[in-house]
Amino acid sequence: VDTSDPFISRTIPSADESLVVIRFANPRGFDFPYLLSMLHDSFMSRANTLVVPGGKMELAMQLIFTPMIQRLVERRKKLLAA
Repeated sequence: VDTSDPFISRTIPSADESLVVIRFANPRGFDFPYLLSMLHDSFMSRANTLVVPGGKMELAMQLIFTPMIQRLVERRKKLLAA
C-alpha cells in the first residue's frame, strides 16, 4: 500500500503480504531466541522490536502472552493463599 495515499489501493494486502511490528516496552524476561525460532521468517529490527509475518500474528500473541498470563495467575494464587 502506498502510504502517501493509502486510498488509491484497490485491494487490501493479505496477512501473508503484511508484517506485524511488536515493540516491547520492557524487553526483560522475554526469550527472544525462542520466539525467533518458533516464528519462522521473523526478525529483530531493534533490541526491543520483533517483526513477524502477518500470518503468524496469532501464534506470536500466544507465545508472548501465555507466560505473562501464567505469571499473573500464579501471583494471584499466592496472594489469595496468604
